[in-house]
Amino acid sequence: MTEPSIDPWLRAILRCPACHAELADGTDEGSPTLVCTGAECGLAYRVDGGIPVLLVDEATRPA
Repeated sequence: MTEPSIDPWLRAILRCPACHAELADGTDEGSPTLVCTGAECGLAYRVDGGIPVLLVDEATRPA
């Protein structure tokens, strides 16, 4: 089963809640994520069922 994608209109306006930089598509252990493009931030936010979880407390730093 494939992960539902984020609606394009929503994807275009999403920003990192920690530093307000743009988010890039990524993966973490095969699961989709949104990764902050900010030079000093770099947090990765998981996507559950096509819904981004933009909680700084639950974000991870990519290896």
